Amino acid sequence: MATAYAQVNPNLLRWARERADLTLAMLAKKLHTTEDKVDAWESGTKPITIRKAMELAEKTYVPFGFLFLHEQPKETLSIPDLRTVDSEPVRKPSAELLKVVQTTLTKQAWYKDYALEQAQSPLPFVGRFTTTTPVATIVDDMRQVLGVPPHPTRGNWEDYHKALIARIEAVGVLVIRQGHLGHHTKPLSVTEFRGFAIADPVAPVIFINLADAPVARLFTLIHELAHIWIGQSGVSDGADTSHRQEEVLCNAVAAEFLVPGEEFRALWQPAEDWKENLGPLEAHFHVSQWVLARRALTLNFITTYDYHRFIAWLKKQYDERERTGRGPSYYVTLKSQTSERLARAVLSETASGNVLLRDAGQLLGMKPDKIATFAKGYER
Repeated sequence: MATAYAQVNPNLLRWARERADLTLAMLAKKLHTTEDKVDAWESGTKPITIRKAMELAEKTYVPFGFLFLHEQPKETLSIPDLRTVDSEPVRKPSAELLKVVQTTLTKQAWYKDYALEQAQSPLPFVGRFTTTTPVATIVDDMRQVLGVPPHPTRGNWEDYHKALIARIEAVGVLVIRQGHLGHHTKPLSVTEFRGFAIADPVAPVIFINLADAPVARLFTLIHELAHIWIGQSGVSDGADTSHRQEEVLCNAVAAEFLVPGEEFRALWQPAEDWKENLGPLEAHFHVSQWVLARRALTLNFITTYDYHRFIAWLKKQYDERERTGRGPSYYVTLKSQTSERLARAVLSETASGNVLLRDAGQLLGMKPDKIATFAKGYER
């Protein structure tokens, strides 16, 4: 029987691989073939079979028909776009957002393959509830799975943020944080998106936009965690004006998880300046004043105007500190941004010889010669 070859555009084979942020070696491994053969397909010196072309399209998240086009198509997000402007859907994602989503999907796909090889079972909390589930039910279940109380009794909001990330990773969710695509002078746009979630039952992921002010990231973290609990992937901008059912629910879950409404109401005091409440509330709930202002807004203690004016002031303070402050070292920064669960898996497979250094570098977002030093931060 004659072999059936696909009359695809070789340029689009390369486009599909690069779009998926895969090296020749990484794609070759996914397709159970050699780098030379993938390179030959992309150069047009050797034809690709229909079966392999279909497999390549699947592994690179590209519709099979795209490979036959004369020119590369206009791109759209690979996960649902839940962002809104004045309650209307946002039409076109930036190249940076497309790249971040695709890069994260590559990491997620690699980790999922790894987890399945380790015989990991689906996580029972992914998609456990729906958008019609009461907020309190979701919040109670999230707290029980993570093993955390309604709010911490000591430490500050930064301590709480770190502790929650550790708990979330411990139950099987990858938490990836990034503020730019390789250069700090061009941060990701916060007005475009604050985070996104990939609600996969084996390898769920939360992505946090580090270009956002630190005080806002805790809310985004729990908002995206709520997406995992209702089993709905998507890119979020954290808009308080969104009318999308899933976004309204996840905002409400984040607010209730971080600052229980009943307790907040009991502690809120009428004042000439509503901000006088923030100091005592911060000391009680151990969350940032940004989160407390958001909670006051959801409970109608302050107006939308008050809220946005206060957030603008916080953002200005943060920007001024960033301009004058001195950041942590390269490796400390990289470790703080990398999912520990993902990093340990990649480093283990690299040490075992199952992953090439260059592919490990791509998965971890660093040059291969930096990996040995980076790995020392995970030694116990």
